[in-house]
Amino acid sequence: MNTKVYLKPNVVIEPLFDNWYAWSHLISPATGAMNVVGRHLKIMSSYIQAPAAHAAAVKNPKMLGGPFIDYGGKRVDEIKNLKEETLQKQKDLIAFNDAVKELDALLKSKAKGFSLEPLYDEVPEILQGYVELIYDLNNQPSFRFFESLLYKSKFYNPDSQSILLWITENDERPFVLSTPRLPDSNQVHLDIPFDHKGLDKLSQMKRIPGSVSEIKELLGISKEQEEVFDTFFTTEPPMEYDQYTGDKVRMRYFGHASILVETKDISIMLDPVISYYGYHQDVSRFSDMDLPEVIDYVLITHNHQDHILFETLIPLRHKIKNIVVPRSSNGSLQDPSLKLMLQAIGFENVIEIDEMEAIHFNDCTITGVPFIGEHSDLNIQCKICHHVAVGDFKMLFVADSCNVAAKLYEHVQAELGDVDVLFLGMECDGAPLSWLYGPLLTETIDRDKDFSRRLAGSNFERGKALVEAFSPKEVYVYAMGQEPWLEFISSIKYTDESNPIIQSDKLVQYCMDGNIISERLFGEKEILYNKTEDSKKVLESV
Repeated sequence: MNTKVYLKPNVVIEPLFDNWYAWSHLISPATGAMNVVGRHLKIMSSYIQAPAAHAAAVKNPKMLGGPFIDYGGKRVDEIKNLKEETLQKQKDLIAFNDAVKELDALLKSKAKGFSLEPLYDEVPEILQGYVELIYDLNNQPSFRFFESLLYKSKFYNPDSQSILLWITENDERPFVLSTPRLPDSNQVHLDIPFDHKGLDKLSQMKRIPGSVSEIKELLGISKEQEEVFDTFFTTEPPMEYDQYTGDKVRMRYFGHASILVETKDISIMLDPVISYYGYHQDVSRFSDMDLPEVIDYVLITHNHQDHILFETLIPLRHKIKNIVVPRSSNGSLQDPSLKLMLQAIGFENVIEIDEMEAIHFNDCTITGVPFIGEHSDLNIQCKICHHVAVGDFKMLFVADSCNVAAKLYEHVQAELGDVDVLFLGMECDGAPLSWLYGPLLTETIDRDKDFSRRLAGSNFERGKALVEAFSPKEVYVYAMGQEPWLEFISSIKYTDESNPIIQSDKLVQYCMDGNIISERLFGEKEILYNKTEDSKKVLESV
């Protein structure tokens, strides 16, 4: 076939790690090891023992997002085979997990406030040279990894990475973190790592037509895969991108925490989690066809799977000039480096930003703002809010920051001033600590303690304090995970009686009562700031 063709707009380029949906804690070697043992093997063993229980749990809306495999109690033999393959292929990571637990036990039993130097000889052999033993100021022992060296070791194995290509015809997808991918005749599974340059070429073909034979050769498509692979292409040109050429600032909401800020000269994208198009959709939305050819800066707020989604980022890699991430705490197990992670999977210009540190370009300034809470009280530094100024127009994106210490943002306001538009997340219930971080814990946490430490954003009172601190002209509640194309990763379904809906309704009403334009965003939204009027700022909601 010599005809130039396009990649269909609803082709999913899904990253997998060892046949499981790839998210950030599977890329970093240390967290990857803990999740292989504490999540994957644990879930597969449970399914093998009680497939009917998993089938029943998946049907229960209250269990959405739980550790249950979604194969209707079937394909048990395939799960058994995958478990056995995992035990063989991931021996190094399994040994790493065991060594971490052994090291933790060693420190608890022998690190009593005296020098840690004698204990280095007792560090499990496979961890020697990869860890530093430390105390905090209260003589509590711990350790940190030399994470950059782990990426050079046998514990980082790109052979565990692969790509699944398939066509989606709707927004319905089961929750992905609990169910491994088994073979499907309508999919093409490519044994290539995430940094493979062929993925950039394939992604470009959504906009720029190319040769099917050339992309087959580049990706290593086998004869057996060709028939399905050919169905991923079309001669029909995609929708044309609506290049913004006006003199305003255009803000477009793409769902969840994804906002595109554009002028005629620059583009900034926050937490890209982008929908597909090309099939019937009940909810209007912007898609990847509404993104510019070049994105100057992608800003990542924190290391949770609904804010750094590789399924979106890898296909956008070819058009991202710079990607800005929060600085991690340098080697702690629960706080892997996003910079090292993104560099390992093929992103070239990754910039770390600290709290109150600024990036300047053209007439824009991006400033990192402290992000507090939402991480179950763990010492996690890899989280940042973003203050974006275009000329004298100021936007603040606080994502899931839980404003538990209102004085913090009063101090920030004293430095940065008021803002014109505030975007804040209000998923104020949140999952317990163990839902995300359970595999990293070396000891089981008591249920009451677990449920008291939530992955939760601000409620009404905390959101109100943010509004009072920054005096915005417009307030938008976002990052609620309500869009139907987010359910596969967020596992969220609200009703009118859900606490986050009640709390955000109260905040929206509070703002409107104070003559502040306000809305809880859903689907799509476009907001324009008129830069041509110097005497006042004019905001237009479209």
